[in-house]
Amino acid sequence: MEDSNPELESFRQQWKAEVTARVSNAGGGSRPAQSSAGPSKASRRPPPAPRIAEDKASKVPDEDDDHVQPQVFSGLDASSALVAEDGEGFKTASREPRSALEHYEKAVERESQGSLGDSLDLYRKAFKLDHRVDLQYKNKHFPPSYFAAKAANANPSNASSTVPNTAHHSLDGPPPTIKELIAGFAGLSIEPAPPAVEGDPSPPCPLASLPEEILVHIFREVAIEDVASFVRLAQVCKRMAYLVATEEQIWRRVCLGSEVGFGAMHYQWQREILGGPLEEVFPDLKETDGEAAEIPEMTLPLRDTITEALLHGVYSSSWQQMFRRRPRIRFNGCYISTNNYIRPGQASPSQVSWNSPVHIVTYYRYLRFFRDGTVISLLTTTEPVDVVPHLTKELLETHQGGANPHLPSSVMQNALRGRWHLTPAHPDKDLREAEGALCVETEGVGPKYVYRMDLSLRSAGRGARNNKLVWAAFWFHNRLTDDWAEFSRKNEKPLYWSRVKSYGNGA
Repeated sequence: MEDSNPELESFRQQWKAEVTARVSNAGGGSRPAQSSAGPSKASRRPPPAPRIAEDKASKVPDEDDDHVQPQVFSGLDASSALVAEDGEGFKTASREPRSALEHYEKAVERESQGSLGDSLDLYRKAFKLDHRVDLQYKNKHFPPSYFAAKAANANPSNASSTVPNTAHHSLDGPPPTIKELIAGFAGLSIEPAPPAVEGDPSPPCPLASLPEEILVHIFREVAIEDVASFVRLAQVCKRMAYLVATEEQIWRRVCLGSEVGFGAMHYQWQREILGGPLEEVFPDLKETDGEAAEIPEMTLPLRDTITEALLHGVYSSSWQQMFRRRPRIRFNGCYISTNNYIRPGQASPSQVSWNSPVHIVTYYRYLRFFRDGTVISLLTTTEPVDVVPHLTKELLETHQGGANPHLPSSVMQNALRGRWHLTPAHPDKDLREAEGALCVETEGVGPKYVYRMDLSLRSAGRGARNNKLVWAAFWFHNRLTDDWAEFSRKNEKPLYWSRVKSYGNGA
């Protein structure tokens, strides 16, 4: 039997030798080599994990690496993300971006590879995590030292720094400020229009041959007629943009003039409430108008003193900034507010309903100011398209007392006459806080009532100035009892200025 099966006999001999080695080690012998047999039955605890030397790392690749992503822990260092590959070195495991900056960097990488869809998704995730992630990316990859190194080779043509040529300017540096950009237009001239056909001579340009003094005089007349048209001249060419932005004598004339500037602003009452001059006495308004005598008169030298103080102390000696930012009333349009409120309605007796009806009421408040110190106030439910063309003094007189109710302008029969003035600044007090308050007084529903509106001039919208009136108080005065009471302003909204071309510059 043994001769007939030599392989079985060899296995028996090997098994006996292994059993003999185990028995000798159990009696205190040396530690045996690692065996393929299972753990001893006498051990109740699981054996500790074997320590594998770096030079004996497993060379068997993991079959699930292509399908299962490894779990990432924030406590591990970078070396834990390395896996061995056939003993030839280490390969960094792929890791999904987690922070906003990592998403942004991955998006830039995908965009450079042409994967625009993936890059767009990564950009969206990055900005959801941090809306200023683009600044982090710029500070990390393009610090100020990067632009300083670029500036060393920013003038390859060796051209003069005063020459307005982009050949010696770095395209990667920070953009110039508005002042620097406008200052670069100082040496330019007015360019004629390009020819209709390439190669033909340019058409003549009479403005290009005018001296600068005459050109400034023409621009000043345009500014007096319409400031908006004067500002739009900056879109014609760079030379005109330089003159519009820097010619202070034009802006000084606009500020001090009575067309659209502060020469038309009133800082005390100029008219009676009904529109007559202050010297004329109205018996029914004698007690109310007596308050005008308590307001000190602002003389012309005092107004000029305040203007000079504001120019140098608040507006950095710039007439242009003063015209844009100093509170003033506009006459080439009207101020409109849209107000809404809800009131309960009454159900019909013949209709079965579980709920009571409600009414959403929309009404409008209009204010149009005039240079002579008068104002028209109107509260109505009629929309602006049917009111604004008729908001004039002539139609106000036509419909005074409810006359001519069948004309298209009959909405003016509810308009009220009034007067206005701005709160004057004081040279000894804070000039910023003093200006901007507006006081309006109008006639009431009856001859014994007078309405008083306290408003403040504000700005709304990007780049717009003095186009909003915010409510401070709304009073009515009973002349017979000399009582003052305040209206509720729960539903009142601010008034916003709208330009009306038919008004011109205002009367």
